[in-house]
Amino acid sequence: MARKTETIIITDDGRDKDKIFVLTEMPASQAEEWAAKALLALAHSDVDIGDNTEGLAGIARLGLKALAKMKFEDLKPLMEEMMTCVRFQPDPKNVLLTRPLVETDIEEIATRLRLRAELFTLHTGFSMAGNKSTSTSEGQPAPSSRTRMSPRQSVR
Repeated sequence: MARKTETIIITDDGRDKDKIFVLTEMPASQAEEWAAKALLALAHSDVDIGDNTEGLAGIARLGLKALAKMKFEDLKPLMEEMMTCVRFQPDPKNVLLTRPLVETDIEEIATRLRLRAELFTLHTGFSMAGNKSTSTSEGQPAPSSRTRMSPRQSVR
């Protein structure tokens, strides 16, 4: 079975409005290593992780308060690796054309935070934002829209 992907369209007002990002789940081996690095960083930050052996799902249960205790030098490589799962779709009409992010693709901090939250949900099935609806009563996309997609071909 192919890795999960989601297309995120930024609909909030701002410099990233209407930009399209494609998120792809890490391979299992990479996700396992990422979770191990995150758990070790948490453990070295005096966070009580108990007997947590649940990988990414366990990190989700620890919550953001625990992550706030991590040292930035431990957190930064995890943040960088997370963003390698994001590709930019420069042409809304060409869904087959995506590319790795470059610094100017994301201009709002809120967009980066949103993409990180969506990546976390994609990998764990646990929403950091709760169960927010992604559509309005008129059937139009809410301020943020998310579309689950099947695997695609990408231009590198």
